[in-house]
Amino acid sequence: MTGDTTVYEKRIRRFSLPRILEHWLAMLTFGILVATGCTQSFFSVDISRWIILKMGGIDTIRLIHRCTGVVFVVATFLHVASAAAGVALRRWQPSMMITASDFTNVMHDMRYYLGSENFPSACDRYTYKQKFEYWGILTGSLLMTATGLILWFPVLVTRYFPGELIPVAKALHSNEALVIVLLIAIWHVYNAIFSPEVFPMDTTIFTGYLSRERMVREHPLELARREGVSVEKITEQGKSMHEIDSEEVFP
Repeated sequence: MTGDTTVYEKRIRRFSLPRILEHWLAMLTFGILVATGCTQSFFSVDISRWIILKMGGIDTIRLIHRCTGVVFVVATFLHVASAAAGVALRRWQPSMMITASDFTNVMHDMRYYLGSENFPSACDRYTYKQKFEYWGILTGSLLMTATGLILWFPVLVTRYFPGELIPVAKALHSNEALVIVLLIAIWHVYNAIFSPEVFPMDTTIFTGYLSRERMVREHPLELARREGVSVEKITEQGKSMHEIDSEEVFP
């Protein structure tokens, strides 16, 4: 617990080394899967044919895609298993679970963006935006795993299920892959790089640390729990920061 609350130069530790390495592995495998998958889906495009030839042919592309897929599936399984074990055995807080307060925060922020609220919603360890992204990618990954296995072993699958399942799995695999790519490319990249709050890049998942100032703004409930103070005290600090920013933008 000490490592989770370490404050160094007004920075707070949020992610441990295993979580940082897990993110690097997810980035690497995701990139390879997208590259090798797109070359197969869009094989008629010149760049896809060029990549296939340079990589040694379509069989090599498929082998790399499947091997990387196995690594991705194992990593996903270990992630889910470790989270479930942590909650069940080590009493971790299920902080990524969607709760009623997330819907309340959505409505609050909608009013804030429309000018009906003076301050954004007060969130805990993860905001509703982060939860939406997380569950969208996780459920999509599970669907990709199931359909990928069906396409890898079509003969075995059709022994027990109708043959129509194969083209259905192919359509789902390709379309869900496109959804995940768009989710990462638009939602995640914007929030991690181009959002005004983090530009030019949010380095939290790479360093494991987040500034206390951003904790006050984005995760006041978690910060109050970490520092053992009232939520009201942290939210008041956040309101003060917000007022200062507003004065700087509109002097």
